[in-house]
Amino acid sequence: MSSAYIHAALLLHFAGQPIDEEKLKKVLEAAGVSVDESRVKALTAAISEINIDEAIKSAPVGFAPAAVAPVEEAKPKEEKKKEEKKEEKKEEEEALAGLGALFG
Repeated sequence: MSSAYIHAALLLHFAGQPIDEEKLKKVLEAAGVSVDESRVKALTAAISEINIDEAIKSAPVGFAPAAVAPVEEAKPKEEKKKEEKKEEKKEEEEALAGLGALFG
């Protein structure tokens, strides 16, 4: 089952909406996901038998998403841009120093 379907169901749950086929399809379509009718039916049938709040409470405490952004990627964009500009300026200075040595 695609994680997009699970996320859509959880979104409906947290919004206090019933998780039915119609609402699940609308959320998936709004997110730009190509809807597979059989997956929607299977998910709604499976979720109807689960207490989502209890399932969330019983999830492992140390659970974290598999794709955690590395520290480098967590820097604000402004800091990254500043670093890139510093690197570009340093490269330009090194290039000019090299040219100076040729004509020095």
